[in-house]
Amino acid sequence: MDLNIKPNSKFISREAHGWILSVAYTRPMSSPHDAPDSPALPERIRLVVLFGGRSAEHDISCISASHIVRAVDSQRYEIVPVGITREGRWVLAEQAAELLSRGLAHELPGSLSPTGPDIDPLPTITEGPLGDTSRPVTAPTVVLPILHGPNGEDGTVQGLLEMANVPYVGAGVLGSALAMDKAAAKTVLDAHGIAQVRWTQLTEADLNRPDLATELYESFGPVLFVKPANMGSSIGVVKVTAPDQIAGALTEAFSFDDVVVVEEGAEIRELECAVLGNATPRASVIGEIVPGADFYDFEDKYDADVAQTVIPAQIDPAIAEEARALALRTYTALRTEGMARVDMFLESPGRGLLVNEINTIPGFTPISMYPKLWAASGLGYSELIDELVRLALERHAKRSGRRVHHGTKS
Repeated sequence: MDLNIKPNSKFISREAHGWILSVAYTRPMSSPHDAPDSPALPERIRLVVLFGGRSAEHDISCISASHIVRAVDSQRYEIVPVGITREGRWVLAEQAAELLSRGLAHELPGSLSPTGPDIDPLPTITEGPLGDTSRPVTAPTVVLPILHGPNGEDGTVQGLLEMANVPYVGAGVLGSALAMDKAAAKTVLDAHGIAQVRWTQLTEADLNRPDLATELYESFGPVLFVKPANMGSSIGVVKVTAPDQIAGALTEAFSFDDVVVVEEGAEIRELECAVLGNATPRASVIGEIVPGADFYDFEDKYDADVAQTVIPAQIDPAIAEEARALALRTYTALRTEGMARVDMFLESPGRGLLVNEINTIPGFTPISMYPKLWAASGLGYSELIDELVRLALERHAKRSGRRVHHGTKS
């Protein structure tokens, strides 16, 4: 059986991508803009916050949305909280909308509830809270999708927003789809010579191959990880330490997706970097995750008493600079815009920095690394939201100026 093992790419030195380093350090870390002449935000903005979704990460999305809605400047933003149920219905989040209309954002629960009257998605994101055309929208609308995982972070919702011609926060259709699919992302990163652990991908048809478990263990063991290709928050990820565990791990991973990624295990430290920007992104300080379990699993990520976070990471300054440059290179290779968190491994002694994955809609809970990394870099939570909205408007304005027909330009 040909496992099509993806070898660890040649390690890229800082000199190999020094041009990105120069971009990363052209502004102070606390600078709120991508460029000195970046346009200011409008005085009033209609911000549609999309949360919930048809994903196993539904609950995390509801928590993230609550903290975002409570943090934004109510004098600048008219918040329209739109929930997507687990069944895929779009609803006006009635409880949140009522509290916000009374100026009581501080009374919102820690997790928004996607319950309320059904709404039509397109009129809601382009016209008014319930698609009421008799109430013209006077402020520009920006959509903030806080939809973790499939059916939200994978380019599906981004495609809808593109067709609606409305500005939205975060990566576009291609960047979202690439980053969400671990197998596709790893293939692109390999093509760019970006170092990773050895890996392969499987489909359900591979389950019929004889000796699959033995070959996987011999190729990637004695420790390996089995992951759904399209899932986040470590959902469906299984650590394998013996051949007889592989069948169960594959069953678990395939219950979430049609494609599974198998990776070698390694003795590593887990590093994370927050990236922000469009054409000229910048990187935050580097943070480190110290898992409380065997690996950084779902409970570790969302139980404040389990995993430990160290910001900034206690690593050599030269390695920290290299990690930031690698995060920017990964962000660019995967056509990401707006924001992303790049997760890396540090194998020392050994291969050095290795990219693990990229997350284009990272968590925004109080213990989430993305806002914490930017806070440590001089950009507070509410200012971070402002910058993400500004980047959405900037990208939309740029794309709106492109030609849409062939012929003489008028």
